[in-house]
Amino acid sequence: MVVSTHAVDEVVARLDDDLRAAVRRDGLDPQAEVATVRRLAVELVRAHDERSLTGVVPPVGDQESVVSELVARVAGFGPLQPFLDDPTVEEIWINGPDRVFVARHGRHELTNLVLDEAEVADLVERMLKSTGRRVDLSRPFVDAMLPAGHRLHVVLRGIARGSSAVNIRKFVVRAHRLSELVELGTLPPAAAHLLEASVRAGINILVTGGTQAGKTTMLNCLAAAIPGGERVISAEEVFEIRFPHPDWVALQTRQEGLEGTGEVRLRDLVKESLRMRPSRIIVGEVRAEECLDLLLALNAGLPGMCTLHANSAREALTKACTLPLLAGENISARFVVPTVAASIDLVVHLALDPGGARRVVEIVAVPGRMEGEVIETESVFTWHEGRLRRGIGLPPRLDRFRRIGIDVVRLLGEAD
Repeated sequence: MVVSTHAVDEVVARLDDDLRAAVRRDGLDPQAEVATVRRLAVELVRAHDERSLTGVVPPVGDQESVVSELVARVAGFGPLQPFLDDPTVEEIWINGPDRVFVARHGRHELTNLVLDEAEVADLVERMLKSTGRRVDLSRPFVDAMLPAGHRLHVVLRGIARGSSAVNIRKFVVRAHRLSELVELGTLPPAAAHLLEASVRAGINILVTGGTQAGKTTMLNCLAAAIPGGERVISAEEVFEIRFPHPDWVALQTRQEGLEGTGEVRLRDLVKESLRMRPSRIIVGEVRAEECLDLLLALNAGLPGMCTLHANSAREALTKACTLPLLAGENISARFVVPTVAASIDLVVHLALDPGGARRVVEIVAVPGRMEGEVIETESVFTWHEGRLRRGIGLPPRLDRFRRIGIDVVRLLGEAD
């Protein structure tokens, strides 16, 4: 028996209503109890299929696809759920109801998904409900973390022209350690050995690059090399740092409440982390005046690492000298520039190649010297003729490497 598409849609709509009624009846939290919702969906679809044998209701055809659609509607994020479940999709964004894009392997494409304004608004409401954060006229944009670990950014209609703008950056784990980045071709073994040794020695590392260049993945892999006996405190806007460590406290910012109070800024978290007896501090990404507080912590001898948006290692150092000036009028470049030179030891710069692959294209040492107002750097590894090659520089603070039994000159000599 051939069943029209319209009839199937009506069947799915009725099953959707039945599933929602069952969820309410059992008092379930659909996004927290997805497995239970799926079990109820399977039971409803199976019962409907048995009834269809009598001709009372039309058959549904592919039972598994109907179950998946019902679960996506009730416990997932509706029409976006297939993209969230697709392991090849790295990011999803909605420019308008009829302009839904995805990124795969560093390249973006327009999908054939067409929504309407009500569906976009409903998706935003459901996603934010699962995060505990809000967006409204008084605060028209928000960063949040979805239950699966994906990062959500929403700009409300009115600030975004025409329709609310939605970005979902999926948490796609491709590497947990530097050795796995070597297997992926992100950097060669010699560079990975140097970075692992640098982390163990307590060298301060700045990870830089553009959007989607792989900064957070690199930060996670670097953090995985921190010795287990050290206490780590991390601070970020939304939880993205993930690495195995027995003594680690992760902190996240909080937006202000409806009363206009209760906001916790990244700068607050950096200051608070210093009161928690850290051996290491990690900041997910510095964007503003919190850069000053991080520099002061590093300059006081507390090892750490962070990420920063920049187009090159040199530009990253320039930006690190500029951001602290946002902390107040009494902060001057005469203080900040020498502090950056003395606090940052290595800059690891990543970029997307034309094929969408993420590569380390620079590892630059900051020996702590200045030429006028310019921070001197030495190239430890540099991109040349399609590969990352050994430069002439050495990382600073060689005494820290010697303290843990590592001969950096010999290590890099093997790379030569």
